[in-house]
Amino acid sequence: MTVLEILPLGFPWVTFDPFLFCAHHDDAYPAGNAAMGPEASLKGRNLGSDFEVRDGWRMYHGETVPGFPRHPHRGFETVTLARKGLIDHSDSLGGEARFGRGDVQWMTAGRGIVHSEMFPLVNQDAGNRTELFQIWLNLPRESKLVDPHFKVLWAESIPGVSLVDDAGRKTDLTVVAGTFGETRAPEPPPHSWAARASSAVGIWTIRMDPHAVVTLPAAQAGSSRTLYFFEGETLSAAGVQVPPYSAARLTPEDTVVLKNGPAESELLLLQGQPIAEPVAHYGPFVMNTRRELQQAFADYQRTGFGGWPSERDDPVHARERGRFARHPDGREESAP
Repeated sequence: MTVLEILPLGFPWVTFDPFLFCAHHDDAYPAGNAAMGPEASLKGRNLGSDFEVRDGWRMYHGETVPGFPRHPHRGFETVTLARKGLIDHSDSLGGEARFGRGDVQWMTAGRGIVHSEMFPLVNQDAGNRTELFQIWLNLPRESKLVDPHFKVLWAESIPGVSLVDDAGRKTDLTVVAGTFGETRAPEPPPHSWAARASSAVGIWTIRMDPHAVVTLPAAQAGSSRTLYFFEGETLSAAGVQVPPYSAARLTPEDTVVLKNGPAESELLLLQGQPIAEPVAHYGPFVMNTRRELQQAFADYQRTGFGGWPSERDDPVHARERGRFARHPDGREESAP
């Protein structure tokens, strides 16, 4: 049986080892104000923890600018696919970035980092739609305390594949991690589980024309493999109907024929070899044991994981700043 089970998508989405978490954020923010927050009333919102969709958007933990002010992580990685809008990153090591519009930020928290992820509403005369996936990828025991690291995969460097069926209908596939045929994604951070060829980690986004048909190749035996159908009307996978906004767990060894319905569809695929170690998870820390979690909290209270270089918990960059990344060693790069 190619489709093992169908699961509804909540918030966050259900994931399987080596993945820990996946959230899809899609907010139709209004025009921005002088502070790059919403040019709209925030009255009635539960500021600091605003996850209720009102007027098509949320503030999340932000109180002036939407997003996630400074918070710590240890023991895993965040992979942020910024499909629309912009994200401003700052961290306790002195790193900064503005990325979005198809870019991906891949951050290895390792032994500990504090960062913020704010959504600056740079357009003052138009809306500021912001859409992203944030995926948490676990680290094996031996890598949980490696040095923190972040990199930005610029949209221009992330390869895509266009597949055309017999009727000329197209499926576009973007390879964020792993390989699709001869197409290989950019290198992930050096200590990532995805950096090991044997882990066979794949992160793909898939867009299908109406009525398009495409065959996904088999994955490595033993992998977990999940297809998320988050946009569209109808879809079949290996002959099984997948309802909109649901996940299909797939057997890795089989090819999978996807047949789209009458509307354009979008999907996310996550696959990889399980790490198969105990997971102790509390808040922003993911370790192997409860004792290691307690040590993580103690270390954060003692060291602040390097302190916080900004006067604000929710720093944003200048409105006119382009997409860039400044690394803790002072190296700076701009989007192509």
